[in-house]
Amino acid sequence: MTAFIAFKIFRAVVTLLVTVTLVFVFIRFSGDPAAALAPPDAPQEIIDQYAKAMGLDKPLWQQYAGYLGGIFRGDFGYSIHTGKSALTLFAERLPATLRLGGTALLIAILLGIPLGSVAALNRRTLLDRCVMAFSVFAFAMPNFLFGLIMILTGALVFNTYLGGSSGAGSWAGVLPPALTLGLAAMGSFARFARSSLLETINKPFMRAAEARGVPFLRRLVRHAAPNAAIPLVTLIGLSLGGLIAGSVVTEQVFAWPGVGQLLVRSVATRDIATVQFIVLAVAFTMVLANLMVDLLYLVIDPRIRAK
Repeated sequence: MTAFIAFKIFRAVVTLLVTVTLVFVFIRFSGDPAAALAPPDAPQEIIDQYAKAMGLDKPLWQQYAGYLGGIFRGDFGYSIHTGKSALTLFAERLPATLRLGGTALLIAILLGIPLGSVAALNRRTLLDRCVMAFSVFAFAMPNFLFGLIMILTGALVFNTYLGGSSGAGSWAGVLPPALTLGLAAMGSFARFARSSLLETINKPFMRAAEARGVPFLRRLVRHAAPNAAIPLVTLIGLSLGGLIAGSVVTEQVFAWPGVGQLLVRSVATRDIATVQFIVLAVAFTMVLANLMVDLLYLVIDPRIRAK
C-alpha cells in the first residue's frame, strides 16, 4: 500500500512539472506577446521596451529557469493591464467560480445518481427509458444553448435578467447558471450510476447473498452500493478537478464574474502572467483531484489495500 501511495504522488509531481513546461513553451511560441501588446503602428523600439519589461529579451532557457524559480517562490508574475499580481486576480474571481461550480456539481450528484439508480432498479420499464432519454438529452444539449434559452425565457416571460455580476453574491442568482452547467454532468452521473449498479447487482456475490436470504435493502446498501460507487468516485473526482475551468462557456453566457471569464479576457489581451497562472491552477486542481480519487480507492476497495 505504501508503494501504491508513493507511486501516485510521484506521478502527480511529474504531471505538474510536465504541465508547467508545456504551458511555458506553448505560450512563448504562440506569437510575440510584446508585439501583440504594443500599438499596431508602434516602432520596434517600443516593442523592445515591452519585451525587456516582461523579460522576453533573455534566452529561452533563462526565461524558463526564472519562470520555475518564480513558481517555487510563489511569484507568478503581474498583470500587464491592471498591475495586480496574477495570484490576486485569480483569488478575486475564485469564490464566484467555486460557488457556481460547486452548486452545479451538487445539483448533478443529488439528481443524477438517484435517477440512474432508479432506472437501474426498474430496468426495461417506461421509467428507465424516460430517465435514459433525459440523460442523453442533458448530455447532448450544449451549455451555451441551454443558457441562452434560460436567459431569453427569463427576459421575455418573467422580465428578469438571469445573469450578470449582480447575481454572484446570492444563492438565488447562482441557480440559473448552475442548472445550465450541471445539466450535462447530471446526464453523465445518471448513465454511470445506472450502468454501474446494473453490473453490480448481476454479479455472482449478489445472487449468493440473495440465496442466503439477505433482505433486498441490505443487499443494495451494504453490498451493491459500495461496489457500484467506484466508477462514480472517479467521475466525481474529474468533476471536482474541472470546477475552475469547466465553467468558461457558462460564465461567458451569463456574464458571471469568475475565473473562466478572466481567462477568456486574459487570452484576448495576451496577459501572459494571468493566463499562465490560471492554466497552472487548473492543472493543479485536476492532478490533486485525481490523486485524492486514487487514495480514496484505498478506502472503498479492499483489493487495492491487499496489494
